[in-house]
Amino acid sequence: MTQPPRVAPAKDRFYARTFALVTCLVLGLALFKIVQPFLGPLLWAIFIAFLLHPLHVRLAARLRGRPQLSAALLTVLTFVVIIGPLTALSAAFAAQVGDLLQLVQNKVAGQTTGNVLNLANVPWVREGLAWLDRTLDVDLAQLQAWFTQGSKEALQTLASLTGKVFLGAVGTVVGFVLMEFMLFFFIRDGGEMVDTTRELIPMAEAPKAKLFDHLAGVTRAMVYGTGLTALIQGTLVGISFLIVSLPSPIVFGVIAALVALLPFGGTALVWGPAALVLAVEGRWGATIFMLVWGAVLVSLVDNVVRPMLVSGRANVGTLTVFIGVLGGLAAFGAIGLFLGPVVLALIIALIRFWLEMRRAEKALAVSAELP
Repeated sequence: MTQPPRVAPAKDRFYARTFALVTCLVLGLALFKIVQPFLGPLLWAIFIAFLLHPLHVRLAARLRGRPQLSAALLTVLTFVVIIGPLTALSAAFAAQVGDLLQLVQNKVAGQTTGNVLNLANVPWVREGLAWLDRTLDVDLAQLQAWFTQGSKEALQTLASLTGKVFLGAVGTVVGFVLMEFMLFFFIRDGGEMVDTTRELIPMAEAPKAKLFDHLAGVTRAMVYGTGLTALIQGTLVGISFLIVSLPSPIVFGVIAALVALLPFGGTALVWGPAALVLAVEGRWGATIFMLVWGAVLVSLVDNVVRPMLVSGRANVGTLTVFIGVLGGLAAFGAIGLFLGPVVLALIIALIRFWLEMRRAEKALAVSAELP
């Protein structure tokens, strides 16, 4: 007579699950300690491999099913594309920040008594200076000193921040080599890694596939729809500065790319003041050009190019991007510019996906109860 399967007592199941949970926590902590020294290169390798995966699939098929050769070619291509432009851009940016800082100091220091009197003759400026002197005991000389010091500190902070984004993207030269080494394996074996992860998720195949497709769409929408759009807008602003002969076009192009992520103002915070400076200098043709370039061409990228890049993918809210960029940069460094918004977007996507699944289950239950 066949004996029924023995059911473990509830007490034994509790200890087994507790042991498994503690073991997973200990191993997870140990794994984090192991990868922490090169967490930056690891995250960059995973991120780039994810973006290159569709290209890897097509290239491997063209190479008659040789994924190893495809991964090697894409790894070399990544090295050529990243190291050259970043090195040139970093050097040009550092040089232009220094030139801009010197220009600001010379401009402020060049304000003679005659300049000050001419400025004070402007009615609204004179009234503002008088109110400050009367209310806060702040005169023009103090404002001049504060402006000089503030400009210097702001530019130095900007140079340090952007230097980390450019040169500190993966930490050091060793970090870059590690990133390239790991990138090859993530490109070659990334598909198998994702499939293994999918098998570990306790969910039916249909909703599991839908979940992974949704998360991939959110990630690519973040990168292409927001990151690439900001890069294009920053490039256009830098070109406009170059055309009208304003100083440091690369510096202000980088600033424009960063402020393009803001939920308000955007690149207008850069080309707007530039147009004002041109107007003060009496360069009315350049002023009109800057206004038209910014209001039409740069804004066109946000209103037309972004929807084209996001088309067919899940959209990512601007506020999510803004908070993710600031928090991610503080938490993870340069990779946080992309990782922060992606993590927030994925969390929101998971919550929405779970809610949709619950609603679908409730609707199915209600329909089953109907006669």
